[in-house]
Amino acid sequence: MTRLLLVLIVLAAVSAGYAFTNIKNTPALSSNEDNSAVNWLTWDQAIKQLEADKAAGKKGKKIFVDVYTDWCGWCKKMEKETFQQPKIAQYLNQHFYPVKLDAEQKADILFGGTTFKFIAQGNRGYHELAAALLDNKMSYPTVIFLNERVELMQRVPGYLDVPTFDCILHYLAEEHYLKTPWEQYQVAFKQTQK
Repeated sequence: MTRLLLVLIVLAAVSAGYAFTNIKNTPALSSNEDNSAVNWLTWDQAIKQLEADKAAGKKGKKIFVDVYTDWCGWCKKMEKETFQQPKIAQYLNQHFYPVKLDAEQKADILFGGTTFKFIAQGNRGYHELAAALLDNKMSYPTVIFLNERVELMQRVPGYLDVPTFDCILHYLAEEHYLKTPWEQYQVAFKQTQK
């Protein structure tokens, strides 16, 4: 319980805008490795790119995190049917730093000065960073959107088809959420897609 509390405190500190250094993760999945048009990054690559963009005077992009497991059928379906769509991949690459996070990965992730580890639990287990990002609701797939300050914007659990995911991407990336309620935006977005 103490470790979980520490994880949540660290995540809150990160969300408050603390510096991010020495983030480690498993190697990024490139478009050649997984046949995806999405340019998947590691945590380290995403944060370094965000910091580099900010240092160059750019706003930086939001961070998109696909939390998945290797055994999750809906995760595989979303990878194949949603992320593989050219318009989705292009939009993700253009407006986000896209990150894949295996919720059961064994590799430690050093994030915000704390090392997040794999916690064995029965035949499986979970990664502490995934648990923190998912608010301990270990549901796969879940996509997470973080703003340019690495603060949580939105968690969306479950499989998302192309039209639904496309609408969510535009709503968050273009900051329509600041002025338009979700229900109203969905209607307007669907009309533009006809």
